[in-house]
Amino acid sequence: MIIEQIMSRNVYTLTADSPIVDAMKLIELHQIRHIPVVDENDYLIGIISDRDIRDVSPSIFHSTEHLEDFLKPVSSIMKKNVITAHPLDFVEEISSLFYEHHIGCIPIVDDEKVVGIITETDILHTLVELMGAHQPSSHLEVKVQNITGKLADIATIFKEHNANITSVLVYPHEDPAFKVLVFRIQTMDPRRIINIIQNEGYDVLWPSEPRMS
Repeated sequence: MIIEQIMSRNVYTLTADSPIVDAMKLIELHQIRHIPVVDENDYLIGIISDRDIRDVSPSIFHSTEHLEDFLKPVSSIMKKNVITAHPLDFVEEISSLFYEHHIGCIPIVDDEKVVGIITETDILHTLVELMGAHQPSSHLEVKVQNITGKLADIATIFKEHNANITSVLVYPHEDPAFKVLVFRIQTMDPRRIINIIQNEGYDVLWPSEPRMS
């Protein structure tokens, strides 16, 4: 899946000379947390977040002091080294940027212009959908040898017994000679398919049940 499929295209932006109070109004009105800052050509030059605004806001004990600070331009508090992505980047690659840099959003840029924005919440929702966790299903973990063809072998078992797979993940095992295949299948009672997989000689790690004859 590419970023273009999940990004928000309705992006609210400000210019560098916009007062901080305008950013506060946008954030409150549209319930957003990040605002890209652009120049006169709509090229991205920075980003401002609700956290940036909180950092310069007076405490509740001094709420009427230094109100003139909110008339300063957003350029005075915006982040300039902005991590960006392209609409055709893959979701899993961009997910690693959120993880590595501990950021809350990434502007999506094409030809230096902002065409969308994606947040950590968008990524989380997408990963949940990709894993099939939002659908009624069962979670199975099968330990297999770390050799070519094992995923196909297990998938064939599901096919032969009419168990529909909604998602597949591959995890490393503590023993590099093995790997763990994680399936979500469209059934709420996986005991029959667990028994079949075990009888084929595979180790079902989850759900953990005694082998049935």
